[in-house]
Amino acid sequence: MRFQLLGPLALADGSDTVVLQPSKPANLLAALLLHANSPVSTEYLQRAIWGEEQPATARAALQTCVLRLRRLFSKHGVTTSIDAMPGGYRITAAPPTLDLLGFRDRVRRAAGLERDPEAELCALRDALSLWQGALLANVRSVVLHRDEVPRLAEERLRAVERVCDLLLGLGRCGEALVDLWTATRVHPGHERFHEQLIEALYRSGRQSQALAEYRRVKGFLLEELGVDPSPSLRRLELAVLRGEDLGPAGPAAPRVIRGETVPLPAARPATALDAAPSTVSVSDAESATAPDAESATPQGASGVVAPGPTPVPAQGGPPVLTRGGSPAPAQGATSVPAPVTAAGTTFAPVAVPRIEPVPAVPHFTGRAAETAALTARLTAPPPPGPEDHRPLTVLVSGAPGIGKSALAQHAARLARDAFPAGQLLVRMTRADGEPRPADEVVAEVAAALGAAGDGRALLILDDVVDADQVRPLLTPRGEAGAGPGPAVVVTSRMGLGGLIATHGGWVQRLTTFTEAESYALLLTALGAERVEAEPRAAHRLAAVCGHFPAALRILTARLLTRPGLRLADAADWLGDDPLARLTLTDSPDHSVSGLFDRALGRLDPRLSEAFTHLAQGPPTLLDDRGPEDDGLVPEAVREQLADAGLLEDGPPGPYRIHELLRAHVRRTARIRDRRTEKV
Repeated sequence: MRFQLLGPLALADGSDTVVLQPSKPANLLAALLLHANSPVSTEYLQRAIWGEEQPATARAALQTCVLRLRRLFSKHGVTTSIDAMPGGYRITAAPPTLDLLGFRDRVRRAAGLERDPEAELCALRDALSLWQGALLANVRSVVLHRDEVPRLAEERLRAVERVCDLLLGLGRCGEALVDLWTATRVHPGHERFHEQLIEALYRSGRQSQALAEYRRVKGFLLEELGVDPSPSLRRLELAVLRGEDLGPAGPAAPRVIRGETVPLPAARPATALDAAPSTVSVSDAESATAPDAESATPQGASGVVAPGPTPVPAQGGPPVLTRGGSPAPAQGATSVPAPVTAAGTTFAPVAVPRIEPVPAVPHFTGRAAETAALTARLTAPPPPGPEDHRPLTVLVSGAPGIGKSALAQHAARLARDAFPAGQLLVRMTRADGEPRPADEVVAEVAAALGAAGDGRALLILDDVVDADQVRPLLTPRGEAGAGPGPAVVVTSRMGLGGLIATHGGWVQRLTTFTEAESYALLLTALGAERVEAEPRAAHRLAAVCGHFPAALRILTARLLTRPGLRLADAADWLGDDPLARLTLTDSPDHSVSGLFDRALGRLDPRLSEAFTHLAQGPPTLLDDRGPEDDGLVPEAVREQLADAGLLEDGPPGPYRIHELLRAHVRRTARIRDRRTEKV
C-alpha cells in the first residue's frame, strides 16, 4: 500500500486506487504526508484543516480526525501509523510508500548522473511519471494550497526544465518541443521555458516560428506584468534574427534541487545521441504532432501514451534492458538521419522516438475482463513442442482512441514478473504518421533483445499499420532447446486477420465503455464527491461522449480545470456542440476531431469517400431490409472500413458508425462544401 500526493490524494495497492473524498481527515492526511517523517505541530494541523479561523473545539476535533484516519488505514490494510508526538503528530513513510518522497529520491539520484546526460534524462522522466494530475485536487485546504502546493509545483517545474535542458543538449529538439509547447502555455510567465522553446524551434529549422514565439511571450510579459523579456531572451531573439549558429546546445545555468546547487554536465554536440531509451509522460506534456489517437489525448483509461525518445543502436551500443524493463545506458550510439526538405526549406535532422520501456498507465479504469484475460494469456506457460519457439502473439484491435495502448501497457505491467528479460514498447509509426519499415524495426528490436540478458522478454508493437510490418518479428525463434521467444502484443486499428491466419494468435477487439465503466472513469478522474453529488448529470455526460474513452478523458481534463462547474451545467454546455468542446484549449491537437482527422487521413481516398457517403446515411447501415438501401457502397468496402476500426460489428448483424465519428464526418463535409461554394 502506498500514498499518492502528486495528484488527487489517494491510497494505492498495485493497480487498485482509492481516491479519498474531500473531508477534514483528508486535509489532515495531506498535511502529515507533506511533512512525512517529521513532527507536525497541532497548531499547523488545525490551520491546515480549518484555515486561519478555527472553531473552539478544534483540538478535540483534530483528535477525532486522527481516529478516523486510523480507522481508514485499518479498513484498507495500511500498516503505516500516525504517531502522537509532544505537541503534534507524525506519519512515517519512505520513497516506495509515498510518491512525493519517491519523486525527490529519483530527482536526487538523477542529479548524481550528471556525467551521463542520457541516464540523467531517463531518471528524471522516471521521477516525473509519478505526477498524476492536479496536485491535491480533492483536498479542500486553503492553507495547503496557498503554502505547500506552489512549493511542490516548483519542484516539478525544475525537473521539467532540466529535462528540456538535457534534450536540447542531446540534440533532441523535436522531442523537447513536446514538453515545451505545453509548459509555455500552462506557465506563460516562466521565461526559461520560452527560451528553451525558441531555441528548440530555431535548431529545428523553424526560424519564423521561433520569432513568432518570442513576439508572443514579449506581448504577454508587457501586457500582463509590465516588464520586458529577460536579457537572455533578448539575446536569443537577436541571434535568431541574424541567423547565427548557436553552437552546441547545452544547459544554460546550474539547476537547484531541494535548495542545493548541482553542477551541470558539459555541453554535448547537437548530433550526439546515446541509445538508452527514456519515457515521455503525458502528465508532463502532450505531443503536438502525435499521429495516433492514443498518443494525442491525456493518459489514463483511454490508453494515452505520448511517444518517447528513439534509441538508434550503433555497433557496440544497443539499448540494454534490466529486469522489469528499465533502461541501462548504452555507449557509442549516434543518429545521423538525412535532412528533411519541405516546401523548399531544409530542416535539421531530429531524433524521432521509437522504442522505450513499457510505461505505467496512471489511474487505469475499466476493462476488467479484458485486462484479466490478457494478463492470463501473457503469464500462461508456453505450450510444449515445436510451438514453443513461435512467439506468443496477442492482437489488441479497435477504433482510434478506444484504449488499445492503455490495455496493452497495463496488462504488461501486471505481468512483468513473467518477463525477466524486460519489456519494450515499440512505436510502429513515425511522428508524421508514416509506418516504419519492417527491416528497420527488426534491426532495432534484435539489438535490444540481444542485450536484454537471459529470460523471456515482452514486446508491445504499438499502432501497427499492416501485417507486413510485424511478420518478420513473429518468425519462430529457432531450433529446439533455444527456449521460448519473446511474447508479442500487437495494437492496431486494423483487424489483421491475415496475420492471425498465417501466424496464429489471440485477438482482443475493444469497443466503447459500458455505462458502468464510463461512470467509474468519471469517479476516478473527478472524485467521488463531485460525481456522486450529481449522478444523473454524470451519466448524461458519459452519454454525450458516447462512452468513448478518448472523449471521456478529454472531458475530465477540462472539468478538472473547472472545479466549480456543476456537472449538469457541463452536460448542457457539452451537448450543444460536443465536437467543438471535446478539445483541450491549451493543446488544440488533443481533440476528438483531431483524433478522427488523423485516423481518416490514413485511409485510401476511395475508402475515405465511401465512408463519407455512409456517414450521411442512417445510423444502421445494413439492416434486415438488405443492402439495396445504400448499395452505392459494396459490402466488401464496408468490411474494409470495419477492419480499419471505423465501422462497428457487421455481417451477420448491422454495421454502425459511432455517433461522434458520424457527426465529425458530416461536419467536415459541410465545411468542405461551404468552401467549395465560395470558390
